[in-house]
Amino acid sequence: MKPRERFAINLRKARQRKEISQEELGFRCELHRTEISLLERGGREPRLGTIVKLAGSLDTTPEELCQGISWTTPGKTGKGRYQYKK
Repeated sequence: MKPRERFAINLRKARQRKEISQEELGFRCELHRTEISLLERGGREPRLGTIVKLAGSLDTTPEELCQGISWTTPGKTGKGRYQYKK
């Protein structure tokens, strides 16, 4: 799973909890509905400013939208990697 896919799951759940459409969410955070759709399908990785707008529009935090995504410290290989929690 890629970070944007985990973010997509979190975003969709947060929007559904608020019981609003993608169009309404787009209106609230000044993004087009198709952008919301792309983010919810994991088709695009969001920028920091977009995460902040989405979180504010959903009465949640950027941390909640990024829940389950972390980066591990490089091991013997010297390369870090993403970790995901379900």
